[in-house]
Amino acid sequence: MRVLCAFPEAMPSSNSRPSACLAPGTLYLALLLHLSLSSQAGDRRLLPVERVPGLKEKTLILLDVSTKNPVRTVNENFLSLQLDPSIIHDGWLDFLSSKRLVTLARGLSPAFLRFGGKRTDFLQFQNLRNPAKSRGGPGPDYYLKNYEDDIVRSDVALDKQKGCKIAQHPDVMLELQREKAAQMHLVLLKEQFSNTYSNLILTARSLDKLYNFADCSGLHLIFALNALRRNPNNSWNSSSALSLLKYSASKKYNISWELGNEPNNYRTMHGRAVNGSQLGKDYIQLKSLLQPIRIYSRASLYGPNIGRPRKNVIALLDGFMKVAGSTVDAVTWQHCYIDGRVVKVMDFLKTRLLDTLSDQIRKIQKVVNTYTPGKKIWLEGVVTTSAGGTNNLSDSYAAGFLWLNTLGMLANQGIDVVIRHSFFDHGYNHLVDQNFNPLPDYWLSLLYKRLIGPKVLAVHVAGLQRKPRPGRVIRDKLRIYAHCTNHHNHNYVRGSITLFIINLHRSRKKIKLAGTLRDKLVHQYLLQPYGQEGLKSKTQRCQYFGMI
Repeated sequence: MRVLCAFPEAMPSSNSRPSACLAPGTLYLALLLHLSLSSQAGDRRLLPVERVPGLKEKTLILLDVSTKNPVRTVNENFLSLQLDPSIIHDGWLDFLSSKRLVTLARGLSPAFLRFGGKRTDFLQFQNLRNPAKSRGGPGPDYYLKNYEDDIVRSDVALDKQKGCKIAQHPDVMLELQREKAAQMHLVLLKEQFSNTYSNLILTARSLDKLYNFADCSGLHLIFALNALRRNPNNSWNSSSALSLLKYSASKKYNISWELGNEPNNYRTMHGRAVNGSQLGKDYIQLKSLLQPIRIYSRASLYGPNIGRPRKNVIALLDGFMKVAGSTVDAVTWQHCYIDGRVVKVMDFLKTRLLDTLSDQIRKIQKVVNTYTPGKKIWLEGVVTTSAGGTNNLSDSYAAGFLWLNTLGMLANQGIDVVIRHSFFDHGYNHLVDQNFNPLPDYWLSLLYKRLIGPKVLAVHVAGLQRKPRPGRVIRDKLRIYAHCTNHHNHNYVRGSITLFIINLHRSRKKIKLAGTLRDKLVHQYLLQPYGQEGLKSKTQRCQYFGMI
């Protein structure tokens, strides 16, 4: 169960605050407004959670939040999105102008939109004028011959519009595209497992469509350039990148930039390794390309987008920071929780899994603070499961526990931005499926964006009994995070607080609000899986309780 609650004010009352009861595997979000407002006392009711037979309510937990000063302040675009370049390969890029997709993306704005992934370093820009001739993938003999002609006609229709360009694609066109994408998905998986990737051609028209989607959705585009184009001396070959920069500048596209994706894997993917020092020089070279271009002279630059910080990856980051640490506006890395080939639904509820991220954060922070203390750190391309995810698991209700804990942990430990891989299309880690329907993690992300602001607050908990056993590590099975409420949400006044709690205990827990939170009204949004699939459900219902 997932619950989102709101407390619109401090209210005097002679009654003590009743305790909220959290069932095992419960996700609870509560919005607290601690400013005093004129209102009448409302009915104090227990949070409506499902009772699990045979479980007792054992522990009473007193919960308070420090409201004096935030412990962290993260980026306004903290929860951001990613699109994988594979959408060029499977044809979905042509459908980014869909009104439904744009509307769903707009719901998660403001945010960054990173265009990058494993195929970043096989992406080549060509300023071609005929999109039908330049498009890759299956030919007309695979699907209806007029398919590409329809795409071209829709492109012409878009060109005649001004401002935000939104298209309505016929159902038959979407059905054909889904068939094409299903076949191409097998090709992309084969490439990923064999580590042999084909080149992707990004045309000027494709870049126009990508930027149009970001612009219409209220997202700021971050474009990851190909770093695997190398000269004989292993320095970066910037010719294709320069062509792309000049074109996007001619269109006055407001874009931030990166170079490469997981450079620690280049030896495996391409047979040519790039060390941290060389990568740092490449970033300096990219910076020198941007400076003479007026629109990009002050453009943000992010990197090096390394993978999981193992020993060799830390060495690469160390070399990069030594050479180019001051060049980037934020240091970036990626994280994947589970091997997608062996995942089980209960993996998403394991505290050992949830805690793997914390150690990685400390490793990255140690290197960054050695060379550039205070430099912003971003987690880019975070996924729950590798190899594109697992159908009916990575895209299910259960994955939301891992996703929400990731958001809470990253903000609490000072990570400035987290970029979700991906918004649409790629594998099963996405937020929106190929029928343009939002999945459970989308709704969780939407509520997060609506209610949770950038200021992180300290949580004080009393009542948890911890009796360590010899040789065993105590893992926190009750995760509690607190933020100031998003000040753009006009339903709640400034000074509001958002709480979200994850209960992974096998027993029920009673939460009693104390101290600053005592005697506040609560607005609650309850998200539960819908249908017979339970934790594997791809849909969920949301109930709103105006006051409890």
